[in-house]
Amino acid sequence: MIALLLALGSSLSYGCADFLGGLGARKAHVLRTVMIAAPASLAVELLLWPLFGASFAPVTLAWGAASGVASAAAFALLYRTLAIGPMNVLSPVTALISAMLPVGVGLLQGEHLGAAGLIGLPLALAAVVLVSAGRGAGSARPARAALLMAFGAGAAIALQLIFLHQAPSDSGVGPLIVGRAVSSAVTLTAAGVMYQRLGSEKPAYAMSAAAGVLDSVANLLFLLAARGGDLAVVAVITALYPAGTVLLARSVLAERMYRTQVIGLGTAAVAVSLLALT
Repeated sequence: MIALLLALGSSLSYGCADFLGGLGARKAHVLRTVMIAAPASLAVELLLWPLFGASFAPVTLAWGAASGVASAAAFALLYRTLAIGPMNVLSPVTALISAMLPVGVGLLQGEHLGAAGLIGLPLALAAVVLVSAGRGAGSARPARAALLMAFGAGAAIALQLIFLHQAPSDSGVGPLIVGRAVSSAVTLTAAGVMYQRLGSEKPAYAMSAAAGVLDSVANLLFLLAARGGDLAVVAVITALYPAGTVLLARSVLAERMYRTQVIGLGTAAVAVSLLALT
């Protein structure tokens, strides 16, 4: 039950972080947003060090660094995806992809899906199709490039979670600190290389920093949940995060949802719930 609550808290934090990051990326180049979000996340994780402890054994450094590279890709792809929009379609697509890959890894590592899980996986695939097939105004139908970025973002998020899960359980927040340090370095390097293409628009500093802080909180809650439960179950519960993003998108941005999208979101909720029962 504790792992379940931690995973739900992680999903809520991820959903709020994604919404803020997506809005921030609409005001300036996505790298400008990530340049603020990633260091803000690192600052939070350094503050957590005295509370949760941290070890930096070679295996922790390796998995932490791998999660950092995946995190940098996830930040950039996800915020750019949500900036293009519509959030209420692309966020669930990303979430389902990010859930299915850890489920596969969990199964390969000996975790077992019951009947509910075997039903939930094909339902998740169906949900991806439904939420991507919005009808009505063209603005509600995502472009192919946006869908590809949503799939890429989902894969990057999944890899980040998988790599964090592989780190030793007694490493404290060491994997998070290493991962965020690497992702910050990757982001700043990319920004330096692409400086001439970043434009002159100033990023939304407070919004971007808040997104980074919430992302760190989400990572911590996921790590604690995964250490106390199965990766397959924790990952799909964490993948409920689009609920927060979609609700914020509807209330703040007034994004419309069409019948097929509503059915798709409902199917996604059922699929994730079934997978969580395994």
